[in-house]
Amino acid sequence: MHATLPLLEITDFPAIHRKPLETLQVNLGYRCNQRCLHCHVNAGPTRKEMMTRTTLELIVPVLKARQIKTLDLTGGAPELHEDFRYLVAEATAAGVKVMDRCNLTILFEPGQEGLAEFLAEHKVEVVASMPCYSLKNVDQQRGEGVFDKSIAGLQKLNTLGYGKPGTGLTLNLVYNPLGPSLPPNQQMLEADYRRELKSHFNIEFTQLFALTNMPIKRFGSTLISKGQFNDYMHLLKGNYQTANLDGLMCRSLISVDWQGKLYDCDFNQQLDLPLGAGSGHLRDLLNDSFDNQPIAVADHCYGCTAGQGSSCGGAL
Repeated sequence: MHATLPLLEITDFPAIHRKPLETLQVNLGYRCNQRCLHCHVNAGPTRKEMMTRTTLELIVPVLKARQIKTLDLTGGAPELHEDFRYLVAEATAAGVKVMDRCNLTILFEPGQEGLAEFLAEHKVEVVASMPCYSLKNVDQQRGEGVFDKSIAGLQKLNTLGYGKPGTGLTLNLVYNPLGPSLPPNQQMLEADYRRELKSHFNIEFTQLFALTNMPIKRFGSTLISKGQFNDYMHLLKGNYQTANLDGLMCRSLISVDWQGKLYDCDFNQQLDLPLGAGSGHLRDLLNDSFDNQPIAVADHCYGCTAGQGSSCGGAL
């Protein structure tokens, strides 16, 4: 795999600083039941990196110490961590909103029986990867058969109340472009998703998040192999919008890797770009919020500020 950080670290991206911490985003490990082309984590079935129970048991005390409102769980497939359900139960009992970045097909993996019901019981917000509403595009990006399983997963979540008004069960979908292009207008695309998923599969959802593909890890390496990396960077920089700086997710979020190391965002984590405030570990958050500290930036940050902007919560 081609390294992308050497192509990104010399940057003219503007200096930015942290606001009060609202979200702790924790990567529980890189093991996944899928291997997607756009994956910036390079996750897959053969990855072995998983958070230890000792590190995991620091998460809820940190949430309480910093009065953090949201725990955002990601991977890989975070549900494959053996302590996933324990962590969710402890965090929700502490009054924290939990988000699960779910690939939908995980609901049907051996050992995941009752997962959808567990998520509903604890009112976990499901953020589900669904890069298109057509079979061809989804299977091309995520693997053969993924579309049909994803549809079945959405229908299962709908039967439990997810995505339905008045249930308090949030089901958000995530769109990523198939190649090196910016996502279309999020509101217009959401209308297309609602129409197509409802008419063909009777599926409802809460909101669509349109995310920009980041030029790092698997996607970045693919761009280099195809000779498209420089053109993609020109696209991102050419569509830079200053207005998006204020809403960047890194300003109110800290990313934690499977070893407990802290980063300014999930993308910096995958580039091994240290916290702008210096090195840090999850245990350090028991006593320090890192408010007002500088954020480490590189050229990939243009991916979050191009066009309509991009964050873990969709367009900015």
